[in-house]
Amino acid sequence: MAGGNTLWTALLVSLSLMLGEGTNPGFVGRITGKGLDYARREGIKVLQRELPKISLPSVSGVNPSFWGDLRYRFWSLNIHSFRLPSSTITPISGVGLQVSITNAYAELSGEWQWKHWLAQDEGLFHLTIEGISIPVSLKLGSNYAGKPTVTTSACRTHISNVRVRVSGTWTSWFYNLFDEKIGSAIRRSLVDKVCQEVSHIVSTKLQPYLQTLPVTANIDMVSGIDYSLMGPPVATRNYLDLNLKGEFFSLAHRSAAPFSPPALPFPVDHDRMLYFGISSYLFNTAGYVYYQAGALTFDITDDMIPEFSELWLSTSSFVSLVPQIEELYPGMLMKLVVSPSSPPSLAIAPEGLSLAPRVGVQAFAILPNSSLAPLFVLDVSTTISATAAVESHKVVGSLKIGRLELSLKHSDVGLFSEAWMEEMEEKMNLAADALRLQMNERLAQGFPLPLPDDLQLSNLVFRLHENFLLIGVDTRYIW
Repeated sequence: MAGGNTLWTALLVSLSLMLGEGTNPGFVGRITGKGLDYARREGIKVLQRELPKISLPSVSGVNPSFWGDLRYRFWSLNIHSFRLPSSTITPISGVGLQVSITNAYAELSGEWQWKHWLAQDEGLFHLTIEGISIPVSLKLGSNYAGKPTVTTSACRTHISNVRVRVSGTWTSWFYNLFDEKIGSAIRRSLVDKVCQEVSHIVSTKLQPYLQTLPVTANIDMVSGIDYSLMGPPVATRNYLDLNLKGEFFSLAHRSAAPFSPPALPFPVDHDRMLYFGISSYLFNTAGYVYYQAGALTFDITDDMIPEFSELWLSTSSFVSLVPQIEELYPGMLMKLVVSPSSPPSLAIAPEGLSLAPRVGVQAFAILPNSSLAPLFVLDVSTTISATAAVESHKVVGSLKIGRLELSLKHSDVGLFSEAWMEEMEEKMNLAADALRLQMNERLAQGFPLPLPDDLQLSNLVFRLHENFLLIGVDTRYIW
């Protein structure tokens, strides 16, 4: 029985892994070699600022001689500068990142004193440490909330040369006796302290900064976006990929969309520091969520019609189409209720963004007591072209509605002739402009890109690919 349970467990784990591997992301963030190099430079600035703060312990000891013990002490060790002139950063598959610092050097100074029963002296000393190399491995992962994590998985410090210069009242050969002792002691201490400080900086500065990457973003009272990582960042030879769920969800009742993300074949492009691939899946989960919530139903009334329009949304303006309207509801204002028959689906292709929705338009007469009297219901089909852009770290959009094609689904005021339907199409096309204004007002609010704090974007490029948008940017960290 135990063996059977083990087999079932293995099968379930294997199945879950296969399903996980087969799930495409809805959003991909790629940090190119150019972006990693910028991160390296910013990290080196932090290290050069923090490493001089390393506190080194005092060094003391006894030098035995024929004339008695000579006791010495070196204290108040201060690192004046810690220079890191040469460094590289390399993505390592299965690990994360390898940062290699070479040819670093540091300058220290402090006070010294020696005592002997015959004499004593004290003064200052200066110490130069050269040829410091620090290879650091950074393990990248993700936590339970889908946020990125980073830890120092390996660190080693090597020092090639230590030069000590002691000043005092005795001859230089005497002070040279201390060079090896003080140099070796400080070398050992610094080797340990540097990696401790690097690990401390990673855990107290880099890790908290990565935690500012949002995993959810509330858009309005209806929806939010899930930007959680689907797994650890994926390191390849030239870049680092972050695969995010990239899907809208309902704030009232979260459920999976009834469709899956398509493959997102990222092009090889390294001109910018960061690239964002936004799948059509993300946009279509938005359509699904808002459709399910009833938020894609729009009302059009006469006061919403642009002033320059030739349409007057009242029963009097429709009398030439359907004479019964004016007879039943003379001189009354009308209301159109527009609702899609299914969730809208955005198609993304190199040629552009488009939708082909089918909607229902229900017309009402507004009675004197503000209640509504049904007039007719139309089936409407059209094509909509869309544009997208990035403004203030948000993806915004706008729509342009094409020519409407109408068919009468139901009428409470008599039948429409073919000639009447042609004229109705003209009026509905005018009314569509009011609907476009409403929709574009919402789309102009946009949705945020998943970015950590204090990043400024520049040099934006925007390209359309099959089933996804590609956005490329350079970044600058704002201190």
